[in-house]
Amino acid sequence: MKIQLIRNATLVLRYAGKKFLIDPFLSDKGAMPPFPNTSNQHLSNPTVSFSSSIEEIIDVDAVIVTHLHPDHFDEKAKEVLPKDMTIFAQNKEDVEVIKGEGFQNVFSLEEVSAFQDVTLSRTDGKHGEGEILKQTGEVCGVAFSHPDEKTLYIAGDTLFNHDVKEAIHAHQPEVIVVNAGAAQFLEGGPITMTKEDVVKTAQEAPDATVIAVHMESLNHCLLTREELKHFIESKDVSNRILIPNDAESMSF
Repeated sequence: MKIQLIRNATLVLRYAGKKFLIDPFLSDKGAMPPFPNTSNQHLSNPTVSFSSSIEEIIDVDAVIVTHLHPDHFDEKAKEVLPKDMTIFAQNKEDVEVIKGEGFQNVFSLEEVSAFQDVTLSRTDGKHGEGEILKQTGEVCGVAFSHPDEKTLYIAGDTLFNHDVKEAIHAHQPEVIVVNAGAAQFLEGGPITMTKEDVVKTAQEAPDATVIAVHMESLNHCLLTREELKHFIESKDVSNRILIPNDAESMSF
């Protein structure tokens, strides 16, 4: 497999001869307002641009949308993705929303789905804790498996919790992508993984490589790559945690 981080949680994944686009966030730098009720209100989103061309990014076989927040499926993505593109969404409700945007081939990620010979398994997650979940809503991750590839688990917008432990134990992934950044509103705790959560994920999966993304592209993501790097340097899992820059590719 080859994983390229485009920006935020947007990935281009080459897996078993197929090419997937994960959580397309394709707006120009500064095209969206800051998230309300968050710090850094002087920063418009996304806070950084990306170097790949949109035509190259969307030249894929299928798209996976883990949830409908605008930094995972934005207006630009709705505009530029071909309306006949195969799209997988987390549930039937999201499928109907995406179909309402004119897309024709939209499917719900059931417990086990497939795209041709690639098995796609929906995993659960929690986009925060407590009352904030009423605002953040339902999210998912997905595990990819194929006889000729290592198993990949993309956790999505979740904290480290029982759902993540369950997914790791069920799928035994060899590569895990986690959405870090410690995104946060002014009230309530983090809604994406903190530096501690990233380390806990690596500890829970001692044979896996963990890739930390979802940093330095949104006004409310407070954890930087540098802070995460410094934190893991003293941990015995630091050699298994990768912190890619935007546009960086990794092969496994």
